Amino acid sequence: MLSEEIRERLFELRDAEYRDFQCKLIPTVDRDYFIGVRTPALRALASELSKRRDTGDFLAELPHKSFDENQLHAFIISLIKDYDACLAAVNEFLPYVDNWATCDQMSPKVFKKHRDRLIDSVKGWMSDGKTYTVRFGTGMLMQHYLDGDFKPEYLELAAKIRSDEYYVNMMTAWFFATALAKQYGAALPYIEQRRLDAWTHNKAIQKAVESRRITVEQKKYLRQHRTTQGARLA
Repeated sequence: MLSEEIRERLFELRDAEYRDFQCKLIPTVDRDYFIGVRTPALRALASELSKRRDTGDFLAELPHKSFDENQLHAFIISLIKDYDACLAAVNEFLPYVDNWATCDQMSPKVFKKHRDRLIDSVKGWMSDGKTYTVRFGTGMLMQHYLDGDFKPEYLELAAKIRSDEYYVNMMTAWFFATALAKQYGAALPYIEQRRLDAWTHNKAIQKAVESRRITVEQKKYLRQHRTTQGARLA
């Protein structure tokens, strides 16, 4: 079976030191779930597998047995060229995504060409309720809709998110920090009016201030809007 062939390949590529490093970066995943394959090797394998006719067999075998298989799955999906097929694969896989790395590294190239159709799926993901589905949707909104396709209403989509999940709120903060860098005038009122929960508000300011895309004057002004209320998730 293809899945067994893939696992053998992954164990051949195993790096024990890298595995230990990954465990520290992704504490929400059990240590025994890691094989320890470096990202460039996974991307190369994904590129190879994407050209095979039987790769769909691997994508259909969920849940996988390791973090590395999930990473490989995400990289393969990112290479699917047909929009509808890619979207279907994303929706099938998202319920099994259980960590920030797999979530963030799944970035389908074909989405860029279909932003007009993608936005409805983005809205659905952001309102889903599952931690990494919400994070993925917010990440896609940040990646694809803060430049030429920007609309002020997209800021409201992110501002409405309320969660006790660290990885959801961190992505929301990242979204608003990026929005401040790319759409400062539209995003600033969300900070001035404290439209986000206190932790996300402060984290968004922190990340914006750390950005080289924010001017010195803007950073000074943003610092004045930090709040001392709401220490949760710190």
